[in-house]
Amino acid sequence: MSELLTLADVSVNYGAVTALKGISFAVPEGQIITLIGANGAGKSTTLNAIMGLAPARSGCISFQGKPITNTKTHLVVRQGIALCPEGRRIFLNLSVDENLKIGGFVTKSKEKREEAREEVLTLFPRLKERLKQTGGTLSGGEQQMLAIARSMMQTPRLLLLDEPSLGLAPNLVDEIFEKIRFLNQQGRTILLVEQNAYHAIRLANYSHVLEQGEIVLSGTSKELLENPQVKAAYLGG
Repeated sequence: MSELLTLADVSVNYGAVTALKGISFAVPEGQIITLIGANGAGKSTTLNAIMGLAPARSGCISFQGKPITNTKTHLVVRQGIALCPEGRRIFLNLSVDENLKIGGFVTKSKEKREEAREEVLTLFPRLKERLKQTGGTLSGGEQQMLAIARSMMQTPRLLLLDEPSLGLAPNLVDEIFEKIRFLNQQGRTILLVEQNAYHAIRLANYSHVLEQGEIVLSGTSKELLENPQVKAAYLGG
């Protein structure tokens, strides 16, 4: 199985604070890889480093075998990586349809844009019912669906999801994770950052535990769900 994305000994500083301390892992094509950990562990920083939003002090990030370390964000997007950020960050004053159009702006082919739009509206039928509704009037769950759909409009080879279940009711959390599973079954490669460790580990092919900017534990779903350290720290014992 080919590795779509690799991080090798990547470190990131915010001023005098070291947020990532030489982390290394790979995202094989067609899989879901998840990063779990407490607030401040370095999960979002990892995604931001991949996207060129947080400059790497050292190490190498490669996508499809080519270095992209500290590449400008718009160029990372053009290479086929999309980020669905923490907190959704949709355009609240624009309609659902306008949000989707902005997401598809980097996709040059009109045919591919139309295919992507049909795909996301099939995946999230509630968005289809609310195309003319402004983003700010959607529920939290609908806004998260729109954020994912907007990212998918970029037709990415790799989708980065940052805390997609944050602030959602339990029934909506289940729905969002089912949508992520479906996307993967359709061939999407996904790197997932998530505080809901139980859902994330169960969903992923492989998981990494981040603590204070370091990967301290890695394993398959079965291995981590049965690990006493993970149970105590992230799964409520």
